[in-house]
Amino acid sequence: MADCAAMDADTAQARETAEGLRAGMVDRLRDQRWVRTRQVDAAMRAVPRHVFVPEVPLETAYADDSIVTKRDTEGTAVSLISAPSIVAMMLDQLEVEPGHRVLEIGAGTGYNAALLAHLVGETGQVTTVDLDADLVDGARWGLSAAGCGHVRVFRGDGEFGYQEHAPYDRVIVTVGAWDLPPAWLDQLAADGRLVVPLRLRGSLIRSIAFERVDGYLRSQSIEMCGFVPMRGAGAYERCTVPLTDEGDISLQTHDEQTVDTVALGNALNHPRTQVWTAVPIGAEESIEWMELWLACTMDGLCRIMVQPQAVERGLVKPAFGGSVAVFDQDSFAYLTLRPINCAEDANHKGTTRAGYEFGVCAHGPGSTELVGRVADQIRTWDRDHRSGTRPQIKAHPAGTDAPLTGQFVFDKQHTRLVVSWPETSK
Repeated sequence: MADCAAMDADTAQARETAEGLRAGMVDRLRDQRWVRTRQVDAAMRAVPRHVFVPEVPLETAYADDSIVTKRDTEGTAVSLISAPSIVAMMLDQLEVEPGHRVLEIGAGTGYNAALLAHLVGETGQVTTVDLDADLVDGARWGLSAAGCGHVRVFRGDGEFGYQEHAPYDRVIVTVGAWDLPPAWLDQLAADGRLVVPLRLRGSLIRSIAFERVDGYLRSQSIEMCGFVPMRGAGAYERCTVPLTDEGDISLQTHDEQTVDTVALGNALNHPRTQVWTAVPIGAEESIEWMELWLACTMDGLCRIMVQPQAVERGLVKPAFGGSVAVFDQDSFAYLTLRPINCAEDANHKGTTRAGYEFGVCAHGPGSTELVGRVADQIRTWDRDHRSGTRPQIKAHPAGTDAPLTGQFVFDKQHTRLVVSWPETSK
């Protein structure tokens, strides 16, 4: 009896610890404006995240970090439980209401489906699908352990949704998608909302909330995010282009981009070309909109991946370890920063007193021309699009011959994405 009492005490203490950590997590997310509604607040307080990742410590389960839950044979992450801030952000975009029928593409651990179940309530319905049997089994186990056994979990290719329970008031995709397959739109109710982490060009992904308007989809919100890519019929490949023999500097491109790996592999043999743009950035300011502008204007947008030892050797000095970059046939350029005193002024409303200046570094035979083009686009964004109304993204069916309004068009297999940037006057 004494042993049983001790076990009960340990269980109660663990439960109290988990509840305290969960409350602290949600408090922080609310203070940081990731949690913006009382509905999402209540759901994240009610659903025990640690139940879905039982092999990690409680403190890890309630930290604002993603947790890899499955890797492929090469060690690449293929499934994870997203950081709580990203989860909250996408739930806010989704605007779930009680009684809604929701389809989730990418069951993962089941945690997000449990939050959705809390949001739709007893009168709603949640269906979630995943590609792998072990992930489906794990999600079912976690949902049952969390008291959400009524969520329907199916094995299937997310590219095709799940027709049996359609139409859905809300569809949420929790893996990185390159396109919007017809099944998602066919299964979405006429007045429904789709939230999807969509890769626009290169490595740039944005979580976009779409609604139907006049036969096409129009963005309601656009948020920065990162996700493991879809597998199955909707898969796309990330390509790594090594720039050094040691492999400590590389470019991450994608399969729709044509890359001369031999020419780019020799780019670092050419001296660095560097330009400072006179465009400031506040210490706490996001560069997400500037990255999106570069994705629209630069075909070779990619990401440079740099190990610390490469910076120590003086080979490159990117703004971040995984900084946005641009390549052409034989040269590449990337963003860099230097500290400046950038007091707030009328021309740069987002800057703070402590900040940085954008610079561009490039290597390769065409570095002078490339660095100039990238710097010019950063200045254009700063002058015409930095403040004011955010861009809008429309998704039309592929091959549409309807007039397209917007400056930039991305043609994909199933859709034509059109990005519009309203200009702002200073």
